[in-house]
Amino acid sequence: MSDLGTELFRRAQQVLPGGVSRNILLRDPHPRYVKSARGCRVIDIDGFECIDFANNMASLIHGHSHPAIVAAVAAQLQQGTAFTMATEAEIAFAEHLCSRSTGFDKVRFMNSGTEAVMAGLKAARAFTGRPRIAKVEGTYHGAYDYAEVSQAPNPETWGARQRPASVPLARGTPEPVLQDVVVLPFNDPEAAVAILDEHREEIACVMLDPIPHRVGMVPAKADFIQALRDWTQANGALLMFDEVITFRTEVGGMQDRFAAQPDLTSMGKIIGGGFPVGALGGCDEVMAVFNPRSGPLLPHSGTFSANPITMTAGRVAMELYDSESVARLNRLGGLARRRIEEAISVSDVPASVTGAGSLFRIHMKAEAPRDYRSAFMNAEEKKVHSRFNDAVHEAGVMLTYSAAGILSTPMGEEEIDRLSEAVLNGFREVRDLL
Repeated sequence: MSDLGTELFRRAQQVLPGGVSRNILLRDPHPRYVKSARGCRVIDIDGFECIDFANNMASLIHGHSHPAIVAAVAAQLQQGTAFTMATEAEIAFAEHLCSRSTGFDKVRFMNSGTEAVMAGLKAARAFTGRPRIAKVEGTYHGAYDYAEVSQAPNPETWGARQRPASVPLARGTPEPVLQDVVVLPFNDPEAAVAILDEHREEIACVMLDPIPHRVGMVPAKADFIQALRDWTQANGALLMFDEVITFRTEVGGMQDRFAAQPDLTSMGKIIGGGFPVGALGGCDEVMAVFNPRSGPLLPHSGTFSANPITMTAGRVAMELYDSESVARLNRLGGLARRRIEEAISVSDVPASVTGAGSLFRIHMKAEAPRDYRSAFMNAEEKKVHSRFNDAVHEAGVMLTYSAAGILSTPMGEEEIDRLSEAVLNGFREVRDLL
């Protein structure tokens, strides 16, 4: 790490708590500071170049500086960036998103995945008139009090496996928030339904990420989703998918793979084309709670919601991410997971890989996790995990903090080969610690 990076971090700590605005960027002795990026490669201020399998936490489906997105945004910049007037760019992007999924009659835009989840939960409460939500243990749904409950419980707090406790993430979380969130075990239909039955008159919404990252990036099973769909329909509640990350897996999101369809879907990340974005899609009946001409049951606004820069970048990015591109990237994701499995075998380490579509996550566990509890890492495991991640990064491949990888369309087999080599190097680095 260079003196320049040290000096930047010194300055950062004077004005930013911890020196960053995103904790995941922290690393010893200080964060890497970017200089430039193009395609799937990033160069830092020291000239260190790496292949980017983090893609700003899954938000860059076409990597960095895609020429078509850059050109479209540059043109819009000449016309203005934000107005107290409606824009055609918002309409065009909404039309495109609605065309991707039969479950989207209407779309509402906001500025982040967190806001999209928040809007979805509030819409469910407004529609049903009920206070409580249900979510899966260990799942991340952004920085909203209700969504944060049981995001990161530990063995001392999480309670019984088939009856998880509602555990706060942040100090000072009000007790009523915990009482209004019902926590479900993942991929256990019988246990989940039994818990929901105890609150059948109070549940507004059951929220589910179909490939929950912090649960181990293990896909939800069809029978689990079907059980939740059947229960919500029978009990007057809504089913909401959080597809902020998983929308990339099919043209219409991961929900395309299931017979059971949600009432609401939160989106973000890739649909912004590299800019901050959030969106909520759903059926006409539920989305009507936002309609200012019929109430509304849920007043909703936002100064930068649907700004034309994001709408333009997002539309171009998603138009480029057509069915052929989705299928190609999913095949490449399958190849990546197979190569990682080969590296595990060659290095003879107790590790595993999970994921689906263009997503993968590496675990320093011989048996692939099946839920949050089996994916949970103790202090020693975290140290090994961190050392592995550092070794992979030094070999020229950037993964996320959790050793997850997210592919982008500029990638090909050459990048998967580099990934395989770097991962093998990482396994060898930590072999004696496992």
